[in-house]
Amino acid sequence: MPPYAKQNASTEGRPSAVVRHTVAARPTVAAGRGVPLLPQPRYWLLWGIALAAAVLAIGFSVQLIGGLTTNEFGVDQELSRHHVAVLTALAMALNFLFAPVAGVCIVLVIGLYLFLVRRSLVRAFMFVLFACSGWVASEGFKLIVARHRPNPALLFDPLAPETGSNSFPSGHTAFAVALAFALYFLVRGTRWGPITAWAGAGLAVMVAWSRIYIGVHYPSDVVASFLATSAAVIVLAGLWNRYAPRVLERLPRRTAAALDSPGGASPEAAATQAHGS
Repeated sequence: MPPYAKQNASTEGRPSAVVRHTVAARPTVAAGRGVPLLPQPRYWLLWGIALAAAVLAIGFSVQLIGGLTTNEFGVDQELSRHHVAVLTALAMALNFLFAPVAGVCIVLVIGLYLFLVRRSLVRAFMFVLFACSGWVASEGFKLIVARHRPNPALLFDPLAPETGSNSFPSGHTAFAVALAFALYFLVRGTRWGPITAWAGAGLAVMVAWSRIYIGVHYPSDVVASFLATSAAVIVLAGLWNRYAPRVLERLPRRTAAALDSPGGASPEAAATQAHGS
């Protein structure tokens, strides 16, 4: 018998070995069960705590040191004095798109696409979880710090007057940052990964600028939004990597495949087909 025939015969009846080898070559998928593993720093929990502590330090500083808020409000007033029609239209469009109502619609549309079209409940759940993490983080810090918004009566051209003690941090900016993370996690490892990362970062910066341009937030509010959302995403990524694969492994194989079967086939079936071709 030729040597290659013996080798082929030795592998017959063991498709699981082929599947494990094929899936193991994909470092972003856990245990061949279709759970995307997300990037995380080594000491992810400490990083999350440190970033959250930085947000609180900024929030309590601007509350206790009155001169800081006065200086920041000067930035809002200066921008309000020099509004331009094109920039105003852009800022108001971002104000609408990243508001809670429109934001929820964006998250639901993408989540339903992943679930109904891509047939991946795991990725749909992952996207919704991380996209909403910015809102959750910002609302938590808003309750703790309770900073009042800039007084619209003192602005030269208040575009969207708002009042209340929910200025710190910016919810619009936090959602933009979280959305950028969530979209990047979906396409990382593909040619769209770097493009999505840079586009998401640029969009988040534009949303942050628009909140100050409109006059509804101080500069430190939007800076804190980047830190707060990053803290939430880092902690969530660490928890996801640790527990999501375990949860899916406890489910029956058919159920796990049904929860995450992009293109209508389970990851194991796709791997087997790829090897057979």
